[in-house]
Amino acid sequence: MIRILANDGIDPIGQKMLEDAGFFVETKNIPQDELPVRLQEFDAITVRSATKVRKALIDACPNLKLIGRGGVGVDNIDVEYAKEKGIGVYNTPASSSLSVAELVFGHLFTGVRFLQDSNRKMPVEGATKFNDLKKAFAKGVELRGKTLGILGFGRIGREVAKIAIGVGMEVIAYDLFPFNPEVEVVLGGGFIAKVAIKTATAEEIMKQADFITLHTPFVDKPLIGAAEFELMKKGVGLVNCSRGGLINESDLLDALNSGKVSFAALDVFDNEPTPRQDILSHPKISLTPHIGAATNEAQERIGVELAGLIIQHFLK
Repeated sequence: MIRILANDGIDPIGQKMLEDAGFFVETKNIPQDELPVRLQEFDAITVRSATKVRKALIDACPNLKLIGRGGVGVDNIDVEYAKEKGIGVYNTPASSSLSVAELVFGHLFTGVRFLQDSNRKMPVEGATKFNDLKKAFAKGVELRGKTLGILGFGRIGREVAKIAIGVGMEVIAYDLFPFNPEVEVVLGGGFIAKVAIKTATAEEIMKQADFITLHTPFVDKPLIGAAEFELMKKGVGLVNCSRGGLINESDLLDALNSGKVSFAALDVFDNEPTPRQDILSHPKISLTPHIGAATNEAQERIGVELAGLIIQHFLK
């Protein structure tokens, strides 16, 4: 019997698919430091972002035949080394795209209306300084008619663009690789509109966008630091629901404190799971704890897609 360790969990529907196919599925988490020994009991492991499957772990587990990643990025897996060892590596890039895109807009709506700070202060000062708070948070802006710059126009970037079009924003997009600039937006009554997105260089996005959202793979050094902030419009809003490390956090704090950046929204951080306190407590930063793909619908889609890939791998 094929034994699978779903170390960061798996949706019950995906688990049932695997079990119905004759596999054993263990969903109890094994701590990272115990995996070199315990993983030898299994033929496959599935992870999300928490568990790391690096070269040392792969070498310690010659029994391993498959690594599955529930989500888009595979930064926590040494993919090429695993493939060299004949291990199948699979991820689910399409399943969580909409969930991440919706979180981006949750953060955008939060930032332009100061909700991150209002939700901190209202419970403490709302009963005694209501009018002061009303005045402090009365200078919000609308998203409609503003320009959204998308750095990285893969699956998630495209879903972000679709929502932005529905909101009435202008969209400009950049990617390292050539891409189809046309997206299909589903309208009421089942109608589909094809909309062409304006392409731009990364520098043009820095200079022209009112809001910038990042959707690129992990890189060795930040994509956005002091030099990039210097190019941006005064009052720009910045969202990172992609990867920690894409924005230099010290330069971001400087840009927020100077007023160059009106607000930032972060779902990912340099030092997860212990982000720096000055980031966590800044009144101009909207915060979530790396939950971009964490909706019930996305986790069900991820579980089903990943289960199908595993079944296909072992039973082909």
